Amino acid sequence: MGITAAQVKELRERTGSGMMECKKMLVETGGDIDAAIEQMRKSGMAKADKKSGRVAAEGVIVFHSSDDGKSGAIVEINSETDFVAKADGFIEFARQVVDAVVSTKAADIDALLAAPMSGAEDTVNDARLALIAKIGENINVRRFTNYHSDAGIVGGYLHGVRIGVLVELEGGDAALARDIAMHIAASSPLAVSADDVSADVLDKEKEIFSAQAAESGKPPAIVEKMVAGRIRKYLAEITLEGQAFVKDPDTTVGKLLEKNGAKVIRFKRLEVGEGIEKVAEDFAAEVMAQVKGG
Repeated sequence: MGITAAQVKELRERTGSGMMECKKMLVETGGDIDAAIEQMRKSGMAKADKKSGRVAAEGVIVFHSSDDGKSGAIVEINSETDFVAKADGFIEFARQVVDAVVSTKAADIDALLAAPMSGAEDTVNDARLALIAKIGENINVRRFTNYHSDAGIVGGYLHGVRIGVLVELEGGDAALARDIAMHIAASSPLAVSADDVSADVLDKEKEIFSAQAAESGKPPAIVEKMVAGRIRKYLAEITLEGQAFVKDPDTTVGKLLEKNGAKVIRFKRLEVGEGIEKVAEDFAAEVMAQVKGG
């Protein structure tokens, strides 16, 4: 039987696939659109599995905050290229994933991937694989953080789409929470206060500072004071409360919080691709290899 343009158009609209692929599948299924969709999903999932091992270090951070300021979530979704990370379909997928984080209260990535996608029967992982099959790149739901506070305030900040921060305050208000989150995005503290810095980290720094100070040839008592001074400076640099506030460097974040009768309970800063080892690829060579292979 002949395949009509209307059938191809309908299949394209329902799958988002290319015209030639739709026409080929309709020929194989004798014009049965539902059978064509099922076959395309099967073949697409197989292709998606093959792409799942490829490095995806680009992407976006998405943020969700409840209207009452009691809960919030941030998620990192990765793609292989920045081009795909800017595509409408990818952005919409990311938004649906953060909605799923909020609605399901998933405890970890495995639970989130198995959870139903917002407003759909498919799971988050089903939707991820379908998007991989459609765009031809690996996509990962890499990590997320979800905060809820009964007595405090949860706020956040997005710097573009590549850096996101979630923060929980005791006291203060939504404006202060956003200012603190903005500071964290810019200054990347390692801990809230000096008390939160592990003993192992401090011991390592003390060892380095002691070796440096000993080379000065000064008496042990002076060396001890030098080391103590450097440790204080180090803690001021890496802790949120010790850092100079980005919007007013004349005061520290700790003093700002004290002035507003607030305290930071916890925070999370996510940056796209952080910690992922990127692979340098020759895309021109890859394209030529595909052309020759075709």
